[in-house]
Amino acid sequence: MAGEQVSALKLTLHGQLVGYVAGYAHGRTVLSLAPSFVANRNRPALTLSLANPDTFAARADKLFPVASKMQLHPLLSNLLPEGALRQLLAQRLKIHEHNEFPLLVHLGGDLPGALLAEPIAAEGIPDAAFGDLGRLDRVAVNTVDRVAHFSLAGVQMKFSMHQRDGRYQLGDAAAPGDWIIKTPSTVHAHVPLNEYSCMQLAALAGVDTPEIRLVELGKLERLPQIKLPDEGYAYGIRRFDRAEGQRVHAEDFAQVLFAYAADKYQKASYEQIARLIYQNTYSGQRDVAQMAVRLLVNILLGNGDAHLKNWSILYPDGVSPVLSPAYDILFTRAYIPDEQRYALNMAQTKQWYEVSLEHFRRWARRADLPESPILYNLKAAIGKARELWPAALRDSPMYEGQKAALREHWRALHSDFRIES
Repeated sequence: MAGEQVSALKLTLHGQLVGYVAGYAHGRTVLSLAPSFVANRNRPALTLSLANPDTFAARADKLFPVASKMQLHPLLSNLLPEGALRQLLAQRLKIHEHNEFPLLVHLGGDLPGALLAEPIAAEGIPDAAFGDLGRLDRVAVNTVDRVAHFSLAGVQMKFSMHQRDGRYQLGDAAAPGDWIIKTPSTVHAHVPLNEYSCMQLAALAGVDTPEIRLVELGKLERLPQIKLPDEGYAYGIRRFDRAEGQRVHAEDFAQVLFAYAADKYQKASYEQIARLIYQNTYSGQRDVAQMAVRLLVNILLGNGDAHLKNWSILYPDGVSPVLSPAYDILFTRAYIPDEQRYALNMAQTKQWYEVSLEHFRRWARRADLPESPILYNLKAAIGKARELWPAALRDSPMYEGQKAALREHWRALHSDFRIES
């Protein structure tokens, strides 16, 4: 009598076997860690949730293996795209968009961070991949076509691409992308110009940002068949999880907290994120001061989308966590005119227009953070914004109607943060 069919992917991180993902015929998945990875005290960092080497093995034994239906464990689920891009992929693969194992098969060669998910031959699937679950028929993974795909989490149409001689092609396992390219939206006008301008303003105020650029649409090659508006530019941001041709491990805070993307607006507060950063990163005080500046800049730029997935940790040396550069900062109020709220709670409020320096003091106290360096950096940031932003906004490529709305937003802020222009 035949058993349930199962195929599997092996997970590796910087060349070390991390574990396996088993995918069953009826949509169940099991994530397990390899015994050799758990036993290795010199293992590369997998997640901030298992950062303590003294408790790693005990915690890992309690948490894994873990089974789920359709969705993968949040460590992996959050590496996959959301929204329109996921729908496009699901349509191409002829699967349900919530069936995540085939998506991981398809995208596993160029994921965010340094994890690789690679198919295992049927005869090579070890028992450790699924445990004692009755009679199972091991089968090879259906890889369809794993070349030239796009594997970035997020809801906008964005693609992992590598740049050669001024042109951009989709990345894949053989040539991973070193740029994230976001194409214009058919729903919201001038998003690339908006995000490019906001990221430039953020950098002027002291936010740590990667290299960014506007890319002519004609320079993008091998894009899938997607509908594009009559706009000339895509937005490009250099991938900070790639350095000198090597993968750098990274994870967003939905992964850190084992939260699914659907919970990215409600699973935690900015205090909880700050506390984790301060207690666990290599330069905790510097990183929470930088986080405070980004929180302020999100207020100043009317960005209501700084949810769990838009804060990330990097592991540049494979072990020591640091706060990643900023990304996905744009003037969201341009598209939602009555929006006036943060994505998450800070000092028991989400309201931009009531936030003052006192709220940042409360945020620091509630998260047990050093108050003085945070206030020093906040005052420096608002000083730079007041001095530099009016002229920079005037000269930016942002759509004129959005510039006017942003200036109106500045005038409505609390007096601690108001900008006259």
